[in-house]
Amino acid sequence: MQYQSISPLSKQFLWGAATAAYQCEGAKLEDGKGLSIVDLNINPKFADTSVTTDHYHRYKEDVALMKELGLKAYRFSIAWPRIFPNGDGIINQKGLDFYRNLIDELVKNGIEPLVTLYHFDLPKALQDKYQGWSSRQVIDDFFHFSKTVIDEFSDSVTHWFTINEQSNMFALPYLLVFDENDTRSIEEQKYQMNHYMTVAHAKVVEYCRTQYPSHKIGPAIGLSPYYAASALPEDVLATQVCADFKTYFFMDLYFKGEYKANIWKYILEQGYNLDILEEDLALMKSAKPNLLGINYYQSTMVRACPETEVAQDVAIDENGAKQAIFETAPGRYQVIQNPNLNTTPWGWEIDPIGLRILLNDIYARYPVPIIITENGIGGQESLDENNTVDDSYRIEYLSEHLDALTQSVNDGVDVVGYCPWSFMDLLSTSSGFNKRYGFVYVNRTDKELLDLARYKKKSFYWYQSLIQSATK
Repeated sequence: MQYQSISPLSKQFLWGAATAAYQCEGAKLEDGKGLSIVDLNINPKFADTSVTTDHYHRYKEDVALMKELGLKAYRFSIAWPRIFPNGDGIINQKGLDFYRNLIDELVKNGIEPLVTLYHFDLPKALQDKYQGWSSRQVIDDFFHFSKTVIDEFSDSVTHWFTINEQSNMFALPYLLVFDENDTRSIEEQKYQMNHYMTVAHAKVVEYCRTQYPSHKIGPAIGLSPYYAASALPEDVLATQVCADFKTYFFMDLYFKGEYKANIWKYILEQGYNLDILEEDLALMKSAKPNLLGINYYQSTMVRACPETEVAQDVAIDENGAKQAIFETAPGRYQVIQNPNLNTTPWGWEIDPIGLRILLNDIYARYPVPIIITENGIGGQESLDENNTVDDSYRIEYLSEHLDALTQSVNDGVDVVGYCPWSFMDLLSTSSGFNKRYGFVYVNRTDKELLDLARYKKKSFYWYQSLIQSATK
C-alpha cells in the first residue's frame, strides 16, 4: 500500500548505530578480563578477539566520531567476563570502570546508551565449571551479572536488551558450546539451553520492570519474513511451520511466556525430556518485556519438504562467494534461494520491503515499541588513494530499508529507533575483516594489524546528512 503523503519520523527518533563487545573492544585479557566462549570459537583463519578494532583503548576517539556522525543513540554490549572474569563471584572493578567511562562519554556527547547484556560471550569459566547454558545454574549467574550491571548504570542507561539473537544461537551451533559427554542429541540439548536462556531473560526482565519501572527492556532477536515458494497449499503450510519454529516459538516465549502448542507437541513426539519447572513457566508468564530489538538482514523463501529429504543445518559462507547452505528440515520445511531478489556477495537476499512486512506482522502480534538493533550489508572494501571508501552500495541498501521502515511507521508500527550494523568495521564472527559493515573504515586486515586508524566512508557523510535533515 502506498500513501498519498508520508509522515516523517518523530524528532525524538533514536538515530543510532550498533556494535558488540567481542567484535570491537579487543583487550580480551587486559585489566582482569576473562575469556569467553566466543573468544575460542572464532575461526582461526580470521583475526582473533585480542585487538579487533581496539575500541577498549580508543573509545574516546570513537565517541567523537559518533558525535560527528550525529548519532542520537549507540547500541553496544557489555562483556560478561569483563565484569565477572569467572562468571560469578568477585567483580572486576576495572571492567566496570571501562563501561562507566564509555557511558559517561556517550552521555556527555548527547548520545543515548542502548545496552545489550548478552551478545554471545558466555564466560569460559562457566562453560568449564558446569557446561554453561546446558546447566540451570547459568540462570542465577546471568541474573547476578545483569543485576550488577543494571544497578550500576541505571542512572545513565534506560534502554536494555537482555539477550541478542537467541534464535540464531539456536540455529548456529558455533555461537554455543555443547556438552560432548551429554548422551542427548544436539537438538534436544538446544531446546534445553533455549529454555534456560528464556528463564534467565525473564528473570532479568522481571527485576528491571520492578526496580526501574521507567526503563525499557526486552530481547534483541534476529527475524525474517517468510515467503512461500509457490501458491501450493503444501508450500504455504510449510512456510507457516517454518515461521513458527524460527520466529513465533521465540516470540511467544518472550511475550506470552508460553510454548507454542505445535512446537511443544513436536518436542514431546521427539521424546525430549526437558528440565522445565512450574516456577519457570510462572516467571516467564509474569515477565513482560516493554521493548523489542529486531535485527533484520534478509527475508526467507520456503517450500514443503518430504520426509525422505536429508536434514541439513544452515551454514554461513565465510569468504563471500555466494555459497550459503540453506536449511532442510525433513517433513517440515526447506529454505531455498528466492529467485526474485538480488543478493549480497555472501548470498543474503536483499529485501527492503521485507522489513515493512516483518514490522507490520510482528507489531500486530506483539505490540511493544521496536528499535531496529541491527540492519546492514557487508562487503569487501579497501581504502582508495584519498583514504576513503566508496560504499555507495551500502547507502542504497540502508536508504531503501529506511524507506520501508518509514512506511511501516505510517502503517502504525511503533518504531522508535534505528541502529545500523555497524558503526565501524569490526570482527565479523563468520568472515573476519574480510566482511566490513561500518560507516567508519578501520585500517587493519585479518593478517595485518596496521595502524588501526579510522577513516570515514562515503556512507558516513550520507548518514550524517540524513540525521541532520531528520532532526533539524
